[in-house]
Amino acid sequence: MSISYLFVALTIVLTVYGQLVLKWQMGLHGAAVNWTDLWSIARLLCRPWIVSAFGAAFLASLCWMAAINRLPISRAYPYMAINFLLVAVLATLLFGEKMDIYRWAGTAIIMLGVVVLSFSKSIG
Repeated sequence: MSISYLFVALTIVLTVYGQLVLKWQMGLHGAAVNWTDLWSIARLLCRPWIVSAFGAAFLASLCWMAAINRLPISRAYPYMAINFLLVAVLATLLFGEKMDIYRWAGTAIIMLGVVVLSFSKSIG
């Protein structure tokens, strides 16, 4: 695997981590946040897990910049759809979120699109 695709994979892993941590933390602390009170929001944003999720988002951005520096964005971007699958599966396992047949079918269609696009030749 080339370093370009390693950067794409790191982008995906870090993005999924951030989304799942934010969901987890909002489940624990979200109800206590007064969204019209800046101090309440600031306390939430200072929680270590929230900081780690934002840090992961920042690192994901750096990895993404490294990936698209080496790959055409039209080639790299379809892989971001893998986030849909990973977040859906992990949210089901970790948070007990329900996935009906329509959501699974939609996710499968997205993943099929990723597979089809991965076989395309780069233009230019």
